[in-house]
Amino acid sequence: MVVVLMGVSGSGKTTIGTLLAAKTGTMFADADDYHAAANKLKMASGQPLTDEDRQPWLEALNALLRGWFEHGKGGVLACSALKVHYRETLSAGMPQGAVAFVLLDGSRELIAQRLAARHHEYMNPKLLDGQLATLEPPKEAFTIVNDRSPDEVADEILRHVSPRA
Repeated sequence: MVVVLMGVSGSGKTTIGTLLAAKTGTMFADADDYHAAANKLKMASGQPLTDEDRQPWLEALNALLRGWFEHGKGGVLACSALKVHYRETLSAGMPQGAVAFVLLDGSRELIAQRLAARHHEYMNPKLLDGQLATLEPPKEAFTIVNDRSPDEVADEILRHVSPRA
């Protein structure tokens, strides 16, 4: 099973992803850990990344996902994946259906509350509105509103995402 938990910052990707990986005995990776230092500095200053900034990052994440798939290992990646193009890059070179995308959704108010309550290395809460505007809702993903306990959300995801070989 290779799953990409996607959504804006504050949607719960890391929390749910860590739990989902533990429940399935698979690897967990946070896409934030793969950003170049320059990207982190740019976001910390409140500047959104451009598609050009993101491309090498997306290609590195694609290599990670392909590695999991090619070695028959499962994994859960927490990654914003806001645009169709980003999701296409993430799943490039793998058979259709090899990567399951799950959109963690929630109201702007709920997500803003979560962002206000945490300190993130470089995600400036001022970027939330830009992320919400950038989000191209996926047709290929299972969408779940993350407004319940993490266990409930992870269990519902597992009911909708079939394990991959």
